[in-house]
Amino acid sequence: MSVVAAVAAPALPPNLVPMRVSSLVKETHDTFTLTLESPPDEGLGRFSPGQFTMLYVFGVGELPISISGDPDEGGRLVYTVRSVGKATNALVNCQPGQWVGVRGPFGTSWPLEQARGNDVLIVAGGIGLAPLRPAIHHMLRHRDDYVRLILLYGARSPKDLLYRKQLSEWGRLPDTQVLSTVDYGGVNWRGYVGVVTTLFRYVRLHPGRTTAMICGPEIMMRYVIRELEKRGLPESDIYLSMERNMKCAVGFCGHCQLGPYFVCKDGPIFPYTKMRPWLEKHEL
Repeated sequence: MSVVAAVAAPALPPNLVPMRVSSLVKETHDTFTLTLESPPDEGLGRFSPGQFTMLYVFGVGELPISISGDPDEGGRLVYTVRSVGKATNALVNCQPGQWVGVRGPFGTSWPLEQARGNDVLIVAGGIGLAPLRPAIHHMLRHRDDYVRLILLYGARSPKDLLYRKQLSEWGRLPDTQVLSTVDYGGVNWRGYVGVVTTLFRYVRLHPGRTTAMICGPEIMMRYVIRELEKRGLPESDIYLSMERNMKCAVGFCGHCQLGPYFVCKDGPIFPYTKMRPWLEKHEL
């Protein structure tokens, strides 16, 4: 047994569970995918696509991160994290064998049950693809439950695209359409250039049998919804993942309040019918 594997889990408060870093993979220049594994006797790792957990980095603090792994792989949790501050920087600098405190999972999930028998349209911007990846894993594992899978993905540049190998693999699957675009491609980029809504011209939607799942910057989601409305997709079939400054994850502190909702408790996945009055209010 290695020295790293022999290190015992640290003592934690009752609401935190220790999970050990098993791998850290660089996705882009500032984004990493972190895999945590639970001790064999804990049996952790179960979650619903779209949920998040609170991760506690010892000596630094706690932060909410959406789960980006396969929901059917028990005993492990996968996160794709952009390094943008002290806590995320400490998280992506963890070494295999280090321990992280985990609280959760929390929140609502993508409407995979409601989408059965339908086409599914996924629209993601930037790191917004990470919270949607568990839903993609689920649909590919239960492929007969869904008709077509359409993924439209936009990023700032080719070097900012997540999961490039998986995007290519998914795009070769039957009844699956994967289109990626970037704001600026450079001389070596041979793909689409433009905002993600420009990809709609290459997609044939069936409004009466399509469930849309969207995650990305709010301004992107506003324009995506407008495109869907133009194409006759009912509001009741559109779902969004919202993001706010979450601290407690149980609706107690009030940091993540959005209109009458707490994103940590009532979300992060919301039907557009609930978000419509608030999504158009800038700076809310």
